Amino acid sequence: MKRPTPAWLSEAVIYEIYPQSFYDTNGDGIGDIKGIIAKLDYVASLGCSAIWLNPCFASPFGDAGYDVTDFCRVAPRYGANADMRRLCREAHRRKIRVILDLVAGHTSIEHPWFQASAQAGKNRYTNWYVWTDNVWKNPDPPVAAIMGYSGRPGRYVPNFFYFQAALNYGYNKPHPNNPWQLPVDHPDVRAVRDELKRVMRFWLDMGVDGFRVDMAATLVKGDPDGEGNRALWQEMRKMFDQEYPEAILMAEWFSPKDALTAGFHVDFASYKVNFGLFRAERRRCVFKDKPDGHSIFDAEGKGDARQLMADYWEHYQATKEIGYISVPTGNHDFGRLSQDRTRPELELAYVFLLTMPGVPIIYYGDEIGLRYQEGLPSKEGGYGRTGSRTPMQWSAGKNAGFSAAPARKLYLPIDPRKDRPTVEAQEGNPRSLLYFVRKLINLRKDHAALGADGGFHLVYAESKATPFAYLREKDGRRFLVAVNPGKKAASIQIPAPPAPLPYRLIQGRGVKINRKGNSVRLSMGGFSYGIWAETA
Repeated sequence: MKRPTPAWLSEAVIYEIYPQSFYDTNGDGIGDIKGIIAKLDYVASLGCSAIWLNPCFASPFGDAGYDVTDFCRVAPRYGANADMRRLCREAHRRKIRVILDLVAGHTSIEHPWFQASAQAGKNRYTNWYVWTDNVWKNPDPPVAAIMGYSGRPGRYVPNFFYFQAALNYGYNKPHPNNPWQLPVDHPDVRAVRDELKRVMRFWLDMGVDGFRVDMAATLVKGDPDGEGNRALWQEMRKMFDQEYPEAILMAEWFSPKDALTAGFHVDFASYKVNFGLFRAERRRCVFKDKPDGHSIFDAEGKGDARQLMADYWEHYQATKEIGYISVPTGNHDFGRLSQDRTRPELELAYVFLLTMPGVPIIYYGDEIGLRYQEGLPSKEGGYGRTGSRTPMQWSAGKNAGFSAAPARKLYLPIDPRKDRPTVEAQEGNPRSLLYFVRKLINLRKDHAALGADGGFHLVYAESKATPFAYLREKDGRRFLVAVNPGKKAASIQIPAPPAPLPYRLIQGRGVKINRKGNSVRLSMGGFSYGIWAETA
């Protein structure tokens, strides 16, 4: 049975904003919520219908806001809760939805809850975090845990960095040797779940339209088959369907067939797909434990379109009736889409992104080709990710129009190169990447078959080769999309509908189409693509 899904998702294109790097209105060198409000017309002009804000809650910013000290208060450096309320109003006036990044699995060790939990004596928050029962002994089986933090005789379990203590959503299968592993139905565990609901209701009642949930698959521990985490999110989805049916849950799970059956409306494509599309090897892979290999958007043609599409198809078939897969251009955790790519290569990536099913996500600045800045010192736990979090470049003015602050006070430096891309330089220029992206978004919106709910059928992909082609269909309209990401020319053949020649090119470069018997032959130059509308 198909779950109820907010209708606005079917036409959504989401724009991810890293608040501290987007636009600074008070001259302190850090972006703020008023800056996002000031640029909503720009977001609307792109054709984006939702914004996703990286964490903007109170925090010591050891991990760029993913270490929260108050879930119900906007961080002062960004403004106040009243600014968030105004952002929602102004966004809605432009038919733009607002999605917040929810760090559901952990807090900063500076959070008052954790400070109380770390006390040696029992109190309300003692079991709100995952603590072992012996400071000297690592449990059997062992866990990664921090010892010696306080007078409490135990170790606390972090979720990521040492200062991000794991909230206690329970263990789905507590180990008999470890009585400190509480079951998921323990009253203190239930209290944490109820608090998560309270936090979500707080922002939804303020006007927020949903949440992207950080590390969504990791909240329940001792859960090897994911059963406990699925049950948790199905409970949350029930609350959404009953109380906030127009709001969404978007997962950082990277396994749509798991996340969407767990109740999420949207999840990112699997790691195989994400890394196989844009992030393989030197192309944006900053996490060395993620899949290696060659992107199919590789000029040398070393990728494997069949393997990648097979993984996408597995998740698509399992989820197309219950939610959406998202393939983002990038995000705050990876290198930039433009890294090591020429302009023609960037265009091909956008053709794919904006003609596939699901909900596209554009990371701020990717639409103008904002560059990854190599060699920056780590900022707020960024490490190798820091180069993807630099300020948005708006104009040729001071600090590329990002801030009136002295350059030394900027959150991160502006691209120092003279040819740095800016919105001002590309606005209205029909040869710019910004113009190209807008054109594709408009094409997607004009033709439902190219949108989130259009049918999808792969018609060509070969092993150890990169050209690929697929059909999109809805309400009797059908489109053929073909992409050759390599620098070498390619010729591919696909099955043809009955004569006459059924396709009309509506956008493309370097392609020719001819009928040959019962097939259609596509002659594709290097770095070429075509989008055809069926005419018969």
